[in-house]
Amino acid sequence: MQRNMKRIAAVLCLAVFAVMALGSGQSDSGETKQIVSNEESENASVNESTLDSSEHSETSPDVTVTIDEQVLFEQGGIVVTATEYVTDSIWGDGVKLLLENNSDKDITVGCNALMVNDYMITDLFASSIAAGKKSNEILYLSSTQLKAAGIENVGKIEIYFHVYDSSTYNTIFDTECVTIQTSEYANMDTMPNDAGTELYNQDGIRIVGKTVDENSFWGTAILLYLENNSGKNVGISVDDMSINGFMMSPFFSTTVYDGKKSIDDITIFSSDLEENGIEAIEEVELKFHIYDADSYSTISDSEPITFSTQ
Repeated sequence: MQRNMKRIAAVLCLAVFAVMALGSGQSDSGETKQIVSNEESENASVNESTLDSSEHSETSPDVTVTIDEQVLFEQGGIVVTATEYVTDSIWGDGVKLLLENNSDKDITVGCNALMVNDYMITDLFASSIAAGKKSNEILYLSSTQLKAAGIENVGKIEIYFHVYDSSTYNTIFDTECVTIQTSEYANMDTMPNDAGTELYNQDGIRIVGKTVDENSFWGTAILLYLENNSGKNVGISVDDMSINGFMMSPFFSTTVYDGKKSIDDITIFSSDLEENGIEAIEEVELKFHIYDADSYSTISDSEPITFSTQ
């Protein structure tokens, strides 16, 4: 129940700020700085050979993406069908879903995880359907996060649905991964958007520091590329973070499923910087805490990692 309450709270908060700040640090302010390592190591140098996200696709933006209508799951009297791929001028691309509740209780359908072209994507989807009723809803794909990942051609969408009782928030069931292939599957963007400075690489988990945006919506955002080939779904958070020698309370917690990638950012609130008289990010030190996303047991706590910007 606690997990579901947190999910509802998160969805509500994100819904309020989605139009203003979706993607927080992934802004287009033009004020970003490159992350550079403080260590004299070729392994931590900027990967100049990796394509920039703007070079990932040569497909015309006028290409119309479609999907075949398909039942994504049918269980316990609940049926979810993908009916159409849609594009909205404000919310971006999405999948139109027909939700049917043939059970005897009011239910809510949400997502445990959403992936596009093997990148983790934050979803804002939660739809309540009364017993015996139907609903047409749209599962939107964050345009900000797609852009950050360098995805112009959406070819594969993977969803782990979460179905729970609308009154008690108790889980009814979680689905296995359901996959939708679009008409652009053969042309989808697959090049990792991993240009930057490698901060961590151990046991199949790789973290690359990309940029620091000192003018993001909440304050300052440190953009990361994360890749998980560990054989487990992992959670990653940050401990003992300091900027210019002053301790910070960053906002960062992300889950990366096995075999997937993510573009996410560490947010440092403006108030933390102002209280310590920090006007520019010069040196950052942090530790990554990596844990099993299912059992929450620790996989690894990194040594202190230090980097700066230019």
